[in-house]
Amino acid sequence: MSATDPRLRQIKIKTGVVKRIGKEKTMYGKEVLKEEERLEKFKTEGKDEHDIRKQEEVLQESKMMIPDCRRRLMAAHEELTKMLEEEADLNETEEFKAAQEVLEDASKQLAEVQ
Repeated sequence: MSATDPRLRQIKIKTGVVKRIGKEKTMYGKEVLKEEERLEKFKTEGKDEHDIRKQEEVLQESKMMIPDCRRRLMAAHEELTKMLEEEADLNETEEFKAAQEVLEDASKQLAEVQ
């Protein structure tokens, strides 16, 4: 099992995909909270109705991204899980172990209620 084994490279790529989508989902969650606070601030400050409606649109766009990220994370999670099952003979490699850790983190994110 050399470092140039194409299976290791694929595991590394798929691990990166799961990790990136997980970060994206977290970022959108934080963005929703920030935009909700901003909207409340606009309302309490008595901002113009147009500004409030625009802020509501921004908030809705951010909220729409979370289910999309969740769906993509589920697909990437399933793909990486399947690959690790198929390539179980590589379970002693760093890439395999890193992939398992990323899958655990992604599983926690998928378990979160949205």
